[in-house]
Amino acid sequence: MHKVQTQAPETPGRDDIRPLMGNEAIARGAWEAGVKVASAYPGTPSTEILESLARYPAEEISVEWAVNEKVALDIAIGASFAGVRAFCAMKHVGLNVAADALMSQTYIGAHGGLVITVCDDPGIHSSQNEQDTRLFARLAMVPCLEPSDAQEALEFTRLAFELSEEFDTPVIVRSTTRLSHTRSAVRVGERGSAPRKAFVHDPAKSVMIPSHARARHGRLLEREARLRERFAQAPFARIERGRKDIGVITTSVAYTYVKEVLPEASVLKLGASWPLPEALLKEFAESVERLFVVEELEPVIEDELRKLGLRVEGKVWFPRTGELSPEVVRDGLVAAGVLEPPPAEEEALEIEPLVRPPVLCAGCPHMSTYNALRYLDVRVAGDIGCYTLAAIEPLRAIDTCVSMGSSIANAIGMARAGTAEKPIVATIGDSTFLHAGIPPLIDAVYNDVNITVIILDNSITAMTGGQHHPGTGHGIRGNKTHKVEYEDICRAVGVKWVRTVDPYEYGTLLKTLREAVEYKGVAVVIADRPCVIDPVKITGEPLRIDSASCIACQACMNLGCPALTWSDEWHEGHHKVKIEPSLCIGCTVCAQVCPTASIQPERTE
Repeated sequence: MHKVQTQAPETPGRDDIRPLMGNEAIARGAWEAGVKVASAYPGTPSTEILESLARYPAEEISVEWAVNEKVALDIAIGASFAGVRAFCAMKHVGLNVAADALMSQTYIGAHGGLVITVCDDPGIHSSQNEQDTRLFARLAMVPCLEPSDAQEALEFTRLAFELSEEFDTPVIVRSTTRLSHTRSAVRVGERGSAPRKAFVHDPAKSVMIPSHARARHGRLLEREARLRERFAQAPFARIERGRKDIGVITTSVAYTYVKEVLPEASVLKLGASWPLPEALLKEFAESVERLFVVEELEPVIEDELRKLGLRVEGKVWFPRTGELSPEVVRDGLVAAGVLEPPPAEEEALEIEPLVRPPVLCAGCPHMSTYNALRYLDVRVAGDIGCYTLAAIEPLRAIDTCVSMGSSIANAIGMARAGTAEKPIVATIGDSTFLHAGIPPLIDAVYNDVNITVIILDNSITAMTGGQHHPGTGHGIRGNKTHKVEYEDICRAVGVKWVRTVDPYEYGTLLKTLREAVEYKGVAVVIADRPCVIDPVKITGEPLRIDSASCIACQACMNLGCPALTWSDEWHEGHHKVKIEPSLCIGCTVCAQVCPTASIQPERTE
């Protein structure tokens, strides 16, 4: 059982400094602000925020994993309605899921402080896209704070609750992968007091029907003007005077790169990217001869400056894709003629990193399922999770992957197109199924579509580090709770053909999948086998390969198990195979697909 330590750190003193990741600092800031309710759905790079909050005592703060990001935000909104400070966290694509609630709540505002931390992923380290949350903040007219380091992450999160209540608005605190996962010294404080407010019955403010919404929209414009004034003040804006010929406007972690590469420049550091303090921007622009904007991803600040009629340089020198770094910022300033090119010997230093493509874990139960699907030659609509790695060599068994829960609806569309030359299969993980897979399954049954759905149940939210969800029967603090049964859900929505199978039993798995794709209508197969590394790495007696009988057929290698590798021996011009005993967990799937029975348990003397 995956457990999270529930003891809070000891009460800090005035000079208590701790090494914290940005995510831990955000959690600390929420706790210090007196948050009473926190909810989230795990997603890298935001996952550790809620896990860190769960270390504080349950009597101080309610912390729960939600089934998806919209539910998490709606829970926080409900707590805000009830008069307490509320918090939720998600990665950038999670805000897409929660956007429906956010777009209405920005009209309603916040009774108890309401803060949403959204962690963007510049460079696409662990996401399906590279979107910029600042654009969402502008669209929703929600203030967006941008800390540049872990200390500011704590302080801005704490301040966000004060802003939320003062300006009657949700507040976004935007982080990025670099900030979320970088550890630095942080001065922490004590938990503040945030008295519960009484619920306010005010339908004109809290019930968004058209007549109420029309009146509230004007309030948003008034709020925007007041926020612009506030964001021109410390700690949300700071001018650092330097050279008059070069000025830089920057925010978030990009500020640290600018200070490293061009420390002598005049800098306007913005702690909030929406709404921008227009008067301060104009004042700073007039104080320098040449003005640059250094920001990651979209030219949000740069475009606003252009709308103000200011001459500014930005994305002409700095990329709109990927993470910034000191090197990228330096190269842009060199191209702009601000810095001299580095010495030739520095440029000559080239270090080639070792290429390590991502792989499924040794013994992963998903390998046999996708191996069987490839054997059956079906069209597979995939989904978000570690099993998406089955799209690459050697499994090559996933044809599409869009977003959380898309697989089943994508499969419906393929089937309805009427051009499928192969059976249509949707694969979806257990956490993803609960997140967004149930509505499209209902749709498939309702419209009597001929597809097969495979729920890859590994009993955990594996890709983000092993978090619990309603299908595990445990909460974030390890507490036992109700466990959702997938067969019950499927039958309740009308699925007639449902089977549960152990993917380690390869023959039964293959037979079940064959029957499923031949069934006319919606068939659901639940591949039920726990993740091999969560909550505790599963280990068993390793297997070995009898080299004398191995014919180098590659049947086992096609599983993609990292415990299997090529040996130095050959058979008819092909490498034979060997097993790395330190990686093998003894799942026996490779032995089941071996046509010559060359794979056997390791002999022990």
